[in-house]
Amino acid sequence: MSVGIVASRYAKSLIELAKEKNVLEAVFEDMKLFKDTADKNRALMLALQSPVVRHEKKLAILKALFIERVNPVSYAIFTIITKKNREAILDSIADEFIKAYNDFQGIQKATVITTVPLTDELRTQFTNIVASATGKTIELEEKIDSKLVGGYILRVNDRQVDASLRSRLNELKLQLAD
Repeated sequence: MSVGIVASRYAKSLIELAKEKNVLEAVFEDMKLFKDTADKNRALMLALQSPVVRHEKKLAILKALFIERVNPVSYAIFTIITKKNREAILDSIADEFIKAYNDFQGIQKATVITTVPLTDELRTQFTNIVASATGKTIELEEKIDSKLVGGYILRVNDRQVDASLRSRLNELKLQLAD
């Protein structure tokens, strides 16, 4: 079974458990904390993914890092996943949990890439465009890429609108090459 399917199942179960225990917000913050820690600390994920490191040691690492910082429900999931020998996919489970939480709350993530920081007016326009298309509350992530030359790239899920000058110049180059 693929990692994505397994991670999605664990995430859905965790969402249901968190809702049942009325700690959904706390578990969401814990999953963001875990994801942030894993992203910033490559050694943590290497240790969790290593077949050489014993499961007891992996659980001890998770305990040392998180037992004082996370909700007991979140820590219980870390323990269960480690006992099931699935600690290598904890970051994927955290990703899937965050996606499921956003779906549950009606939040849509969108990324806009521009050459310069967005003004408040442009930020509002992008947010309104995505909100009208999806019908959800928008959480806009902004990135700056000086290689675009001008324009923007807007990503929502697996869709992308590329209105950058770089892409237009590349299209023009291809047309002239023919």
